[in-house]
Amino acid sequence: MSPLIRLLASFIALMMAMGIGRFALTPQLPHLLSEGQIDLTAAGLIAAANYLGYFVGAVDAMFSRRPAQVRRRLLGGLWLCVLLTLASFWANGFWSHLVLRFGTGVASAWVLVMITALSQPLAAAAGRPRLGALVFAGPGLGIFLTGLLALGSNLLGQTSAALWLVYAGIGLAMLLGILPFLPQPATAMAAAPSVAGSGNHGIGRLGVVYGLYGLGYIIPATFLSQMANAQFHGQWQADLFWPCFGLASAIGVVLVSLRRQHPQGTRYWLMATLWLQAAGVFACLLGSGPGLALGVILCGTPFLACMQLVMQRSRELAPHAAQRNAGLLTACFAVGQLSGPLLAALSSHFSGGLQSALVFAGGGLIVAGGLLLRPVSSAQGLCANDGAPTAQR
Repeated sequence: MSPLIRLLASFIALMMAMGIGRFALTPQLPHLLSEGQIDLTAAGLIAAANYLGYFVGAVDAMFSRRPAQVRRRLLGGLWLCVLLTLASFWANGFWSHLVLRFGTGVASAWVLVMITALSQPLAAAAGRPRLGALVFAGPGLGIFLTGLLALGSNLLGQTSAALWLVYAGIGLAMLLGILPFLPQPATAMAAAPSVAGSGNHGIGRLGVVYGLYGLGYIIPATFLSQMANAQFHGQWQADLFWPCFGLASAIGVVLVSLRRQHPQGTRYWLMATLWLQAAGVFACLLGSGPGLALGVILCGTPFLACMQLVMQRSRELAPHAAQRNAGLLTACFAVGQLSGPLLAALSSHFSGGLQSALVFAGGGLIVAGGLLLRPVSSAQGLCANDGAPTAQR
């Protein structure tokens, strides 16, 4: 089967698992809050449960090496994203949503790590690494889709339960369409064998950067719809912000994939995307419509591109440990994401808003970029030359 078809299936898998399975909570928050199912503090805790599940799934994925284990987690994650989204139709109140979001967090992490491990060597073996990078525009278009569906639901006066049902139906259709075409573990793993004892310099620092990024981006990414809803008093214009965020993030992946491939260039691009996101987080502090629109552009455009660059930088530093480091970095990212909603819950509880959390998040992104100012050591440079860099998330 053509590698291009398998890469397209990988793109749709991430579109469904991340855009619907994982990020569907964001456009649903205004509904859940207005229906009285939860308050803003509870929303932060539910989001934290989602990211705790993401951490658990990422850690588990690190130790899934055999082809049968990889395939089980990939298929299990995809099916769980659909079934747990469907189960959300009957959820009502804090605890049911918390448990379901934890489950979708585990499932989406499985899909992300396994698709990363399968699609990127496949693209490299086919001589199309840029197409491998474009796989990670899938979550952006998934967010765009969920945002448009939320806008339509709002215009039709539908409840959150009806929107969960729509999300599950779309997710099921996408899953059934790609099942025969997903990358095969044995083939992809053969294309990029793991070499014991390969260099791993700089991965620890990159993990700290990725964790701070997870903390920095997740508060606007989780609460953007609610902030817009509060600004526009529930009018339909508020529902435009989330799909625009998704569209901007997909465009960002395309733009970054067109750059010239160079190890030190990856570091500079990563610094730029982190600081651009910091500016977007601070723009959200303005609270006005233009401020939130600026936040969408500055946070959304580098959102997925930053993740892609982190994974590419990981491959440059340790080209023979791609799956292990993808799982490790995803776990670091999940720890940062978990901290963000907890920080938002504390900010909401003690100050009645998200301003303090946004300041902390923006500061974390500035620090993350600063950690990349120091150039790689000579040992890192040798590692980077061990193999051709491949963009991946």
